Amino acid sequence: MGAVIDLRSDTVTRPTEAMRTAMARAEVGDDVYGEDPTVAALEERVAGLLGHEAALFVPTGSMGNVLAVRSLVAPGQEVLCEASAHIARAELGAHGAIGGVTMRTWRHPRGDVDLDAVRAMHAPDMGPFFVRTTCVSVENTHNFAGGTVVPLDRLRDLREWADGAGVGVHLDGARLWNAHVATGTPLADYGAQVDVASVCLSKGLGAPIGSLMVGSADAVAEARVWRKRLGGGMRQVGVLAAAGLHALDHHLERLADDHAHARLLAEACGVDPAGVETNIVVVERSDAAALVEKAAAEGVRVATVGPTTVRMVTHLDVSRDDAERAAAVLARLV
Repeated sequence: MGAVIDLRSDTVTRPTEAMRTAMARAEVGDDVYGEDPTVAALEERVAGLLGHEAALFVPTGSMGNVLAVRSLVAPGQEVLCEASAHIARAELGAHGAIGGVTMRTWRHPRGDVDLDAVRAMHAPDMGPFFVRTTCVSVENTHNFAGGTVVPLDRLRDLREWADGAGVGVHLDGARLWNAHVATGTPLADYGAQVDVASVCLSKGLGAPIGSLMVGSADAVAEARVWRKRLGGGMRQVGVLAAAGLHALDHHLERLADDHAHARLLAEACGVDPAGVETNIVVVERSDAAALVEKAAAEGVRVATVGPTTVRMVTHLDVSRDDAERAAAVLARLV
């Protein structure tokens, strides 16, 4: 059968030997004291890439999103987002449980911004009667919609409206790197449309752990306090930040390979490859759980993300040969 091909997520990658070497050689210090030079270098670099003042290295994307959203939304206020957004579906209610915020949603089949819906839902400050909208959150790429890219012009329209309405904009950019490579849009152009963002190193870029919250110097300073309050203060964490720096140097442009492999899998599964913009393929099947089980028996791991939805994600550890072998298995089963 050969080695198992794991398409459940792009979080399953393992550090390359070159990345391990970079980690072993990292210069470190105590990051809670702000003395880890490798962390500082990573934060400065990512902030610069997105065109913002500062960034904060955090253990997870969920923590990055919680810190970013709470910088814009006070307890008792609300954030608007698409109904299948990661902050709504996959962060275990953290924004309500920890941040005390409420959430309302619009629906879009590709996870896109529906500005008409946002306008209709927006609740300005009307005194002690209604929950006030203080943030709109956008996910780019959109995970559960199949790795779709929210176009830059849609983000610009949202930014223009938000400025007029006095509302902040949060970007869940866990896979923003994929959007950047797929479209050629500079990361700073995406960053310019939002007040705060989170970006992940441990998905397509292949680092073992880590995300960054990006925003103004004041927002990041406050988030640093909240990171510690939530138990996210880290000490000699430059060994992990070094993995992120290595990934940015060596694993960014190769995301195009993952996108090509995803289109190959899509075609095998009867999904129009033209609709697969990045590295995620979503297949609707009434027998989703059975398909996952059958694929696993043939050495291909895929996952359900709903009762009738199968997801497969290409990544650093899936070669062209792996993608072709998985496609052959899936074509036979689907």
